[in-house]
Amino acid sequence: MPSSHTTAVVFAYHSVGVRCIKTLLARGITIELVVTHEDNPAETIWFESVAALCKEHGIPTITPADPKSTELHAQVAAIAPDFIFSFYYRNMLPLELLALAKRGAYNLHGSLLPKYRGRVPVNWAVLHGETETGATLHEMALKPDAGAIIAQTMVPILPDDTAFDVFGKLTVASEQTLWSALPGLIAGTAPNLSNDLAKGSYFGGRKPEDGRINWEQTAQQVYNLHRAVAPPYPGAFTELHGKTYVIGKARLNTISTAKNTIDLPTGLCVVDNAILGVCGDGRALTIMELLLNGEVVTAKALDAALKSGYV
Repeated sequence: MPSSHTTAVVFAYHSVGVRCIKTLLARGITIELVVTHEDNPAETIWFESVAALCKEHGIPTITPADPKSTELHAQVAAIAPDFIFSFYYRNMLPLELLALAKRGAYNLHGSLLPKYRGRVPVNWAVLHGETETGATLHEMALKPDAGAIIAQTMVPILPDDTAFDVFGKLTVASEQTLWSALPGLIAGTAPNLSNDLAKGSYFGGRKPEDGRINWEQTAQQVYNLHRAVAPPYPGAFTELHGKTYVIGKARLNTISTAKNTIDLPTGLCVVDNAILGVCGDGRALTIMELLLNGEVVTAKALDAALKSGYV
């Protein structure tokens, strides 16, 4: 029979990490140690802080550079936790470390596995025009996001949702998934569902350069790229006369407006004092916010740049 005192070591970062730690505490699990990341000064920190939450609750927190270190292994071995959980922790955990959890090691992943295994699954799902994604709690294994599925919660991706919008939904879905699964995990009755990798997909990380717009693509493809990397992510960008313009906010024009842009060259243009991004299929994005060095560019300023070759 399981002990009434259930312990865990948690690897966590981001808002999902914060929400899931709160869920573990609400379910009565004693968190003996949290392993998190130092914030990267080069990254826009728009999400909640795991370290701050742990300080508030008096939970010991460490930020090792390498989760494969012998020091970390020894520290977790001394705790001998019932469970190890990973909630948006960014590094793979070695099998030797996972084996220290007496009753299993589980990860919360931001997709409906086996689809979108790997890095930044929310951004990839939006980029590919998916209409739904979700949160999956699964056993950790040697390969990333490859272990048996314990529970999943689906969320919709609406046509104009950005990755930031979807991430907000997934933060709630992560809490729901974990909350529902924990009683079964604690009781030892949680299901183990197939995670058939042959039916899924794997994607790596994305770099800011991957936000470069190819205006020869269809308007839907360019719009999906914008939604996938819109602020607070680095943003979809294009270069004009040696300057880099980033799309802050945009919408996809309806098919009925295509006749107004079909004869325009692809790329940025100004029509009737509105900034458009004309794409390879003749359709366009209406760009409500265009940024240059973080400052909003007016239609008048862009029109002058287009005509003169400089701002």
